[in-house]
Amino acid sequence: MRYPQGGGLSPERQVFRERIRLEAAGMSAAGQDNAVVAKELRVSVRSVQRWRRSWTEQGETGLRSRGPVSRPKLREALFTVLEEELAKGPVAHGWPDQTWTLARIRTLIGRRFRKAMTLSGIAQMLRRHGWSHQVPARRALERDEAAVAGWVKDVWPRVEAPRRRSGPGSSSRTKPASR
Repeated sequence: MRYPQGGGLSPERQVFRERIRLEAAGMSAAGQDNAVVAKELRVSVRSVQRWRRSWTEQGETGLRSRGPVSRPKLREALFTVLEEELAKGPVAHGWPDQTWTLARIRTLIGRRFRKAMTLSGIAQMLRRHGWSHQVPARRALERDEAAVAGWVKDVWPRVEAPRRRSGPGSSSRTKPASR
């Protein structure tokens, strides 16, 4: 199962999935077929088979949630401090412009918390906490919107290569072979 935004299951979702596994075990104990259990609980038959095997080998403890896959590098309290530092802006931390990059955030985390994180780990952590990457819309001061619109309307169609249309005779298979 793939999880959105690079994170695992939330604690609420872990409890929900554990309840589904235990319910599947109960239905299996009642003698229901794997396919029936899977359809009833809206999961794959393979998952039901895996859960049944764990249940027969380890009992109910085999179906319990093992908790999060890994502990977060920054606890919630530290992430709150990080958010406060990010709110101050990059200039307050010695960078020349107001653009946060993952590399700068990694440097900030290293300086402030003495922790090393990968860029992808930082990106995942930020996404899990509701942050998103934003690219500022930079426009030249001299930009003339009317001239750009005119160019797109008049010049671009002449510059752009025409698209090939599929139809009779456009494929090499439809042409008669020359002998």
